[in-house]
Amino acid sequence: MPPFTESVIEQAALDWLTNLGYTYAFAPDIACDGESPERENYFDAILRRRLQDAIARINPSIPASAQEEAMRRITRLSQPSLLLNNHAFHQMLVNGIEVDYKAKDGRTISGRVQVIDFENIENNDWLVVNQYTVEASHHNGKVNRRPDVVIFINGLPLAVIELKNAADENATIWSAFNQLQTYKEQIPVLFHANELLIISDGLNARIGSLTANKEWFLPWKTIEGDAPAPPSVTQLEVLLKGVFEKRRLLDLIRYFIVFEQERGAPTVKKIAGYHQFHAVSYAVQETIRASQAKANAARELKGT
Repeated sequence: MPPFTESVIEQAALDWLTNLGYTYAFAPDIACDGESPERENYFDAILRRRLQDAIARINPSIPASAQEEAMRRITRLSQPSLLLNNHAFHQMLVNGIEVDYKAKDGRTISGRVQVIDFENIENNDWLVVNQYTVEASHHNGKVNRRPDVVIFINGLPLAVIELKNAADENATIWSAFNQLQTYKEQIPVLFHANELLIISDGLNARIGSLTANKEWFLPWKTIEGDAPAPPSVTQLEVLLKGVFEKRRLLDLIRYFIVFEQERGAPTVKKIAGYHQFHAVSYAVQETIRASQAKANAARELKGT
């Protein structure tokens, strides 16, 4: 059995995600100086070509000029704080980007450019990357940081996973939490598009939002939602398979993330817990099933 090191944990996470249908890339290979470059520099966290291709694929009826405007707006956020940029990004991600363009008859019409196809999951680009270097300029010079695993949909870095070695007494799951706080401060551009943060020591695992403190980094205790996962399955495996299955991930991002103002305090970003996610999903499915059964009964009665 291999030693329980951070690299072993990282490889296990990559294997679980690729088994869910994600394409894998080693970050140095797709860097600006790599074998298959997809980045112009290390300062930009978005994989722009993938995003541009996805926008064109998802919005074939929108003119190219309007697609380019949508691309510009979602990649050049200009709010005064990380949280405000993240909020603006989330709104565009979920609701689309409103653009104006000329119709064939010369009229100016409005439309929405979608950056994720929430209905057809395979119309999106699913990518997992490890050792993804991001650079930023600081008053005392340039800094670069390298999160362990970043998950992209259509070139957008929507989730960051930070891992620590459970065998190292000095590196707990909260060491990974603290590392994420450093990243947010030093390379905020990576988190403009962030929806989920994951921390793990290989055994224990927690999921949280951009604003969550330690108290609100919580485990995800089920994969399919019908029963808690058995103790023999590590929390990290349960979380990755439970959250990052493609349909569940898109639903979580679209319907179960909110920004709230509490008692005059700054806005906080909240992610539903596993029990809330599955309870609501089940209730919706049952409502749809009951409605369809009622409609079928009405049709049969009319036919009779």
